[in-house]
Amino acid sequence: MLFDDTYKTIDHPAEGVFKDKGSKFIAFAYPLISENEVKAHLVKLKAEHTKANHFCYAYRLTPDKSVYRVNDDGEPSGTAGRPILNALLSAGLTNILVVVVRYFGGTLLGVPGLINAYKSAAVEAVNVAVIVDKTVNDIYQLKFDYLIMNDVMRMVKEEQLTVLDQQFDNECTIRFEVRKSQLNKVLQRVEKQSGVEIKYLGTV
Repeated sequence: MLFDDTYKTIDHPAEGVFKDKGSKFIAFAYPLISENEVKAHLVKLKAEHTKANHFCYAYRLTPDKSVYRVNDDGEPSGTAGRPILNALLSAGLTNILVVVVRYFGGTLLGVPGLINAYKSAAVEAVNVAVIVDKTVNDIYQLKFDYLIMNDVMRMVKEEQLTVLDQQFDNECTIRFEVRKSQLNKVLQRVEKQSGVEIKYLGTV
């Protein structure tokens, strides 16, 4: 296989806490599907933690882990978002957001202290999270005539495709998910089946 078609992420939100010299760092880890969700998590945390001083975060997205972002939210550059990201890199996680909420305790921690605190809080959250392996799946749609429905459904069953939705009328459609590593085999079968149109809808 030329590429890895699995990735690690977390199953449910998780929390971790780290304290140093009166400052409290609370890390919130969330499973993430798209960048659009980041803002909603930040808005919610800011509403719940009105007296906190900083909301620093990092996230990674996509199975090949190519999309990431860090935010120091007013802390010295490189002392918050990057250490949080490093915790995610160490754990090999993607499709995850970690926000560390800081309550300032009155004593400055200095650059090494901040880096350690943000990373430690993020590691705490990752350690209590349930880590799961997910496969990289492509979503396709099949269109075909009602008359060949039995042939198509036999193929769906034999290839163990995950059907997302189906409509059977004069013209039938099926949306399905297939693991990337099995894709070529499925596409070859579809090509051999006359009267079936296939359309690529995206990757999850």
